[in-house]
Amino acid sequence: MKIEDSFRVDVPVEEAWKVLLDLERIAPCLPGAQLTEVEGDEYRGTVKIKVGPITAQYKGVAKIEEADEANRKVVLQAEGRDTRGQGNASATVTATLVPEGAATTVNIDTDLNITGKVAQFGRGVMADVSSKLLGQFADNLKKDVLSGEPTTAPTPVADATTAPAAGVGSPADAGFASTGSTEAGPRKIESKEAQPIDLMDAAGGSVGKRIVPIVAAVVVVLALRSVLKRRKRRKVRDDED
Repeated sequence: MKIEDSFRVDVPVEEAWKVLLDLERIAPCLPGAQLTEVEGDEYRGTVKIKVGPITAQYKGVAKIEEADEANRKVVLQAEGRDTRGQGNASATVTATLVPEGAATTVNIDTDLNITGKVAQFGRGVMADVSSKLLGQFADNLKKDVLSGEPTTAPTPVADATTAPAAGVGSPADAGFASTGSTEAGPRKIESKEAQPIDLMDAAGGSVGKRIVPIVAAVVVVLALRSVLKRRKRRKVRDDED
């Protein structure tokens, strides 16, 4: 499914371009997302979601496929898999920056492919959720990154000898710290655990209308299982007598 949206930031396009290319700084601004490690040009982490009683955690990787500075266009490829094997997701996200005086509008075009329980909500609900989450992302971006005043204290680094010094553009600006690059493997990112995205809250009634039948079906199934178990236990007792 294709989803189109946009948001505005009150900084010149040159500054917005540099910030949006720095995935380590902006990752904590995305609701439900947690960056865990970086290796080369791959950024790895998790995204957590929940819909009523249904919860899911996607573990995946994101990579900048194209950064066209002349046209102010970034193409990001991301893919993830439900940690319980109940579905997967992939997305190609194209961000185009448009200058508006001292501000910048960022147009986001997302080509999303998702399977599993979350996929049953369809394009309409996913578009509603995307719009609200993008708004939250923009608010967090303005507050935690563009303001230069992070709201979360940096996490202590595991190895002070390999960690970068805190400063503008460093991971500590975004409220998390890095253990530094090593030849042995990826660079670990120590960050606060993200809270799951609540799709019921994000999409409101549109999700509610779809989730009610599902919850009702689950209740019916559980009730039937309970009745069948009681009957089975009764039959066992009768046979013993």
